[in-house]
Amino acid sequence: MLIELFKTMGFSLTDKQLHFWIIGFIGLFSFFIIYFVFKWIQQLKWSTTIISFIYTFTMMVVLVFAIEIQQAITNRGNMEFADAVVGLWGFIVFFLIYVAIALFIYVISYLYNKRR
Repeated sequence: MLIELFKTMGFSLTDKQLHFWIIGFIGLFSFFIIYFVFKWIQQLKWSTTIISFIYTFTMMVVLVFAIEIQQAITNRGNMEFADAVVGLWGFIVFFLIYVAIALFIYVISYLYNKRR
């Protein structure tokens, strides 16, 4: 589809050249957006935790879809989008439990130090 669009615009690109330009542009555009978002996050109190969550969540998305693709290639399971979503929900739920415990400990220590 994009190849036809580029041909109508007067460009003669192969599939590899099209991937080079489009993915290169999308990657650079994404880099600048992510850079400014992370610079903003850096100013927040728990910036390391937030950035760690974003990185881990991204890694989990890649891992979950790699497992689903592997299941489809090897025929050792059904490749289902719902499995990937449920797996990611598992990570989010466990992370929220961690956040609740950490906030509880933080509030208790804050109240204890304030009382002193």
